[in-house]
Amino acid sequence: MSTQACVVWGQDFTRYDFGAGHPMGPLRIDLTARLARALGVLEAVEIVDPEVAGDDVLGTVHTPEFIDRVKAVSADPTLADTSFGIGTDDVPAFAGMHEASARIVAGTLAVTQRVWQGEAEHGVNFTGGMHHAMADRASGFCVYNDIAVGIQWLLDQGVERVGYIDVDVHHGDGVQEIFYDDPRVLTCSLHESGRTLFPGTGWPGDTGGPSAPGTAVNVALPPGVADSPWLRAISSAILPVVRAFQPQILITQHGCDTHASDPLANMALSVDAQRHAMVSMHRLAHELCDGRWVALGGGGYDLVGVVPRSWTHLTAIAAHAPLAADTEVPVEYAEHVRSVAGAEPPSTMGDLPAKELPIWVQPWSMGYNPHSDVDRAIMATREAVFPHHGLDIWFD
Repeated sequence: MSTQACVVWGQDFTRYDFGAGHPMGPLRIDLTARLARALGVLEAVEIVDPEVAGDDVLGTVHTPEFIDRVKAVSADPTLADTSFGIGTDDVPAFAGMHEASARIVAGTLAVTQRVWQGEAEHGVNFTGGMHHAMADRASGFCVYNDIAVGIQWLLDQGVERVGYIDVDVHHGDGVQEIFYDDPRVLTCSLHESGRTLFPGTGWPGDTGGPSAPGTAVNVALPPGVADSPWLRAISSAILPVVRAFQPQILITQHGCDTHASDPLANMALSVDAQRHAMVSMHRLAHELCDGRWVALGGGGYDLVGVVPRSWTHLTAIAAHAPLAADTEVPVEYAEHVRSVAGAEPPSTMGDLPAKELPIWVQPWSMGYNPHSDVDRAIMATREAVFPHHGLDIWFD
């Protein structure tokens, strides 16, 4: 009998550590696990704590030269080579880099395998979601691309249609590039425009390679987008294409750096909107994929205020035990945060007052507003991609 959800966790995952002062501190995932445990969420799932992925696994996506360089730098950080993306401000070299990065890959691969083979309905790896890593280089805090390895494993099993949705504030460039010309993989990314944010890619006109037209979906939003318009973009520009594509499994990346308090981006979302999107993805997996859903972490740099709550919600939703926005943060967890971070955590699992929930999302059927920056971004994507799938750009 399959379990409801399997979740990747083990203290060794905190060894993915670029050093003091780097935005992607391992505290964020440690606090996520502690909050999920304090709320009883981890008691409702199967915990997966894998070993390091081997070179044969990494080599399904990454070049041998890149893997060899990461391993060399892992043993001796002075061998960092920026031509491989290592030794930059974004990806500083550190001892044990290979092992820490390959463990994340092993985690995503393990839950992907369990979900596809029917051992679990849903799989969560909030330590994963390294969507910027390229086949031959590290990029944007990401060394190995765990998402791409999981997708490639599915393709190697004969899966014909994999749906990938990325709602991180940054464009999911690595995953898109690796599968850009593969018609079996639909990559969807909702992100802040490359005009204002790293990596400077992800335009509506980027719709897939010559052998895979319409399989890349990019919604490039202006800075400052708030909850309801952001959710409108998901429902109006991404979900119709995913439904038309009819994936056999859904993989989603839930970088929570879209939050208003994130220090590295310019969006204005609440945790409640992020949770709303998670619920939508969960429902979509049941609608289209017989529940087969792999949900991953990603970016998120408000280490205390946002990341633990957002990904605890993700884990709880996958466990079919969602947490209400007014759920109180446990006292013992709050005390731990104060002691290790010197900061005061939020008191509840949501940001918005009860009177503002549920978040109302204007459906596309209510009409297109050409004076709205968000609607223009949505329309640009619909115009670029929808015809490839036989969808009407004006009507749902």
